[in-house]
Amino acid sequence: MRDAVAFEEPSVGAMSKSGLSRNDLVARDAVDPLAPAREGFDLPPGLIYLDGNSLGALPRATAARVGETIEIEWGAGLVRSWNTHDWIAAPARVGAKIAPLVGAAAHEVIVADSTSVNLFKLVCGALGLRPDRRVILTEPGNFPTDLYVLQGIAGLLGSRVELRLVPRAELAGAIDEETAAVVLTHVHYKTAERWPMAEITARAHAKGALAVWDLSHSAGALAIDLGAVGADLALGCGYKYLNGGPGAPSFVFVAERWQEALASPLSGWMGHAAPFEFVDDYRPAPGVRRQLCGTPGILGLAALEAGVDAFAGVEMAALEGKGLALGDAFIDLVEARCELANLTLASPREAARRGSHVSFRHPDGYAIMQALIARGVIGDFRAPDILRFGLTPLYLRFADVWDAVETLRDVLASGDYRQPRFARRATVT
Repeated sequence: MRDAVAFEEPSVGAMSKSGLSRNDLVARDAVDPLAPAREGFDLPPGLIYLDGNSLGALPRATAARVGETIEIEWGAGLVRSWNTHDWIAAPARVGAKIAPLVGAAAHEVIVADSTSVNLFKLVCGALGLRPDRRVILTEPGNFPTDLYVLQGIAGLLGSRVELRLVPRAELAGAIDEETAAVVLTHVHYKTAERWPMAEITARAHAKGALAVWDLSHSAGALAIDLGAVGADLALGCGYKYLNGGPGAPSFVFVAERWQEALASPLSGWMGHAAPFEFVDDYRPAPGVRRQLCGTPGILGLAALEAGVDAFAGVEMAALEGKGLALGDAFIDLVEARCELANLTLASPREAARRGSHVSFRHPDGYAIMQALIARGVIGDFRAPDILRFGLTPLYLRFADVWDAVETLRDVLASGDYRQPRFARRATVT
């Protein structure tokens, strides 16, 4: 067994080598204009939650909202609630609430299906808009479901499509006249490195290609402006920073200029122009509504709406600023307080190039994370060696960052993570 790493014991009001003290961070919390938003979440006492980038915390309003949907709308209203409680309009209503969080118009966003299904729909639709082109361009190491879906599309369409994976440093230069769609995740799920969305979108347009953005690790944490960057198509996750609950539905963005031309390959009845006419032939609905497919999950939509409502009155630039400041503090403190612990920063140091999570590499990353979770600091692990810490600005405090780093420091210094129980891999990491 290797020796534990030796660290000095912190004193009351200790200051890190970065110059930050816990008192400094408590003072930041005292003047944080977003601090009241924390009261809108049901966070277990004594726990530091650094995994909102994977599953958002439970808003206090969600249980009552879903309970009302179950007991009153479903229980008493039954099938009448499609009309009396306007269930039928829920995908568009919740989409309109998400729209300002991503810099879109209300009529450009709708909630439907999962991120995987929506990616399939949008990429197939983009290929239909560029029938004389065959290349789908993305990067190796993109989020696995994105790569798997793109591989599935290429397999389905055969010689009609070529999936081309180009390393990040070379990708902008690889966009050419053969490219139909550039498909990228705005914030990388492991490293938190963000793509310059405006630059890549402009490059795609200059070559006649379309840009499809996966916002799953940025919507609800960064100040995205799809309209300003001229984005064509986008999708995002409802259960990460939007706090919609496990398996919450996804959202779709289709720029107004493409809405009447973009065809969905999943021509389900809810995407029909008149679904309750029950005619045999499909006729697409106008606008973004044609991206609907099957019957919307009303319970999931109710929970997602409560999560999105938690952003009421929140200025997205301020939200992003706090998230990046939390990340800066986390990086500074880990490198100052845990400097001998064989941790390597995997995220960009420059805040402007980073999303709202921070990752470090360590050969024993999985075991370290399990030891942290056992002590009430919840992050997650991504193979092969990434410890990932989500810094959700709606409910994380600056003082939580200090306390989380001190816990990490103690786990490393004590060697506690070397207990065999922490090395046993669970199904979900």
